[in-house]
Amino acid sequence: MGHSVRLPIFNSLKLLFIAPTRFASTIVMLKRFKQLKKRLQDVVFSDEWSSYKEDDVGKAKFVKDTLLDDVWWDKVNYILSVTSPIYDVLRKMDTNALSLHLVYEMWHLMIEKVRKVIYRYERKVESEESSFYKVVHSILIACWTKSSTHLRCLAHYLNPRYYSHEWLSEDSNKVPPHQDMELTLEMMKCFKRYFVDVDVRRQVNVEFANFSDIREGFDDIDSLSDKAKMDAKSWWLVHGARALIHHKVALKLLGKPCSSSCCEINWSTYSFIHSMKRNKMIPHGAEDLVFFHGNLRLLSRNSP
Repeated sequence: MGHSVRLPIFNSLKLLFIAPTRFASTIVMLKRFKQLKKRLQDVVFSDEWSSYKEDDVGKAKFVKDTLLDDVWWDKVNYILSVTSPIYDVLRKMDTNALSLHLVYEMWHLMIEKVRKVIYRYERKVESEESSFYKVVHSILIACWTKSSTHLRCLAHYLNPRYYSHEWLSEDSNKVPPHQDMELTLEMMKCFKRYFVDVDVRRQVNVEFANFSDIREGFDDIDSLSDKAKMDAKSWWLVHGARALIHHKVALKLLGKPCSSSCCEINWSTYSFIHSMKRNKMIPHGAEDLVFFHGNLRLLSRNSP
């Protein structure tokens, strides 16, 4: 059937044409199917549907039976419910927003949401074991272990919100970062790696003890009340002067995004500058041009 015949049938529908390399392309397409469910079903009931059936009766029957199958749509809804928390977290991380210090909590909440969806669908109580959730959980933990870094751990440690009474009172199972054994071990590894000098590292430990135990400058009423109300970087700008080393580290880490898009932009610019026609350019010269090009683009955004 030619395009001129197909067009009258599908003129009210616009499905997305997504490249296989696009992020979560299958999930995006399933979401689009769900949005167009009513229109897709109207198509197979339309009078023009018979002209499509002439091309391939078997495929046409399969499409019609699938679109009218409530069980199939229930599966689509279940897939979207399970993957939605994962998709949302990955979308939040794949931006230039300052979220490095929020990754730990986002992943924890994501796994909990996935567990609730699976257990609700399988009608299980928390004490029961779900084989499907066990597989999903192992995959998520493997992805987290592969992508997790010491810097993310340290950024989580330096977020004052996770020491506030408001955050801890949200759930009885919540504990401040310095009482979490896994986080503490990762934090110590990070300190040993970035503070080689023993005396400096001892000063860092003293500063962290004051910060986590709320003493010597961190016990001020404004400091305590602002932990849950101010963003992490602003809090350290206002209340972090008593811990100079942590103050410098916090301002660097809490101002970083999770995404590598910043680096990817530079790589794209480098490939534009150092091309096949300009392959004799020395690395230093190419790096300078990338630096100037990037800063000119930033300035152009702020210009009227």
